[in-house]
Amino acid sequence: MLMSTALSKDGTGIAYDKIGNGTPLILVDGALCYRSFGPMSKLSSLLSKDFTVFIYDRRGRGDSTDKKPYSPDREVEDIDALIREAGGSASVFGISSGAALALRAAEIKLNIPKLALYEPPYIFDAAAGGTPPNHESRLKDFLIEGNRTGAVQYFMRDMVGVPSFAVFMMRLMPMWKRLAAIAHTLPYDAAIMGDFAVPAARIYSVKNPTLIAGGAKSAANLRTAVQSVADALPNKTVRFLEGQTHNVKPEVLAPVLTEFFKG
Repeated sequence: MLMSTALSKDGTGIAYDKIGNGTPLILVDGALCYRSFGPMSKLSSLLSKDFTVFIYDRRGRGDSTDKKPYSPDREVEDIDALIREAGGSASVFGISSGAALALRAAEIKLNIPKLALYEPPYIFDAAAGGTPPNHESRLKDFLIEGNRTGAVQYFMRDMVGVPSFAVFMMRLMPMWKRLAAIAHTLPYDAAIMGDFAVPAARIYSVKNPTLIAGGAKSAANLRTAVQSVADALPNKTVRFLEGQTHNVKPEVLAPVLTEFFKG
């Protein structure tokens, strides 16, 4: 497979692969994932018999370049650059914080015929009171200190909720070096999520036909987030996938996406 590069508005080079045949479909990764690391490689292979799939490295990851200062708007421009590469129109699927990024792209009316989202982690309940998490600032503090491992640990333990013992075991695995290598992009995902509360007023402006899906075995706050996003979307289909969690299996997800995008 030959890598291609799309040039974003600010000059950032966005590395992508294009596989398959059919209508264009762009896959948007969540935190710490890129073309060769994460669920999208297998998912793109499963979808490629029905779609022309664009799988890419978000800025600062893999083979993509980066430019400062960072803004979520720049990542929306990256998606726009890929849509241009696809011929001016492409459906979009995003997972986790990538789902929140895909929603932002739909909000500004990029040419996205259909949109699919899996568990955007809007897990702060503003109605319940309390102080919104300041994850972006905390992650930046670790990185200013040069503590990439600390940033990844904070993300895993304090943001994702992985038990401390499991995080310790992960640090002993070869994959940890790959996670630490792109730790500098963790504040990007936190910036996309904002205060981690559902941006209901913004979401209501998204008129695209949208699939919002989650795992039936996911944590309660993630399932609540899925339903809250669904409540704010005017043109949606809601699916909870039996037996699945936030780490959804590509072979379970692919048929659901195919049915929606081809329907």
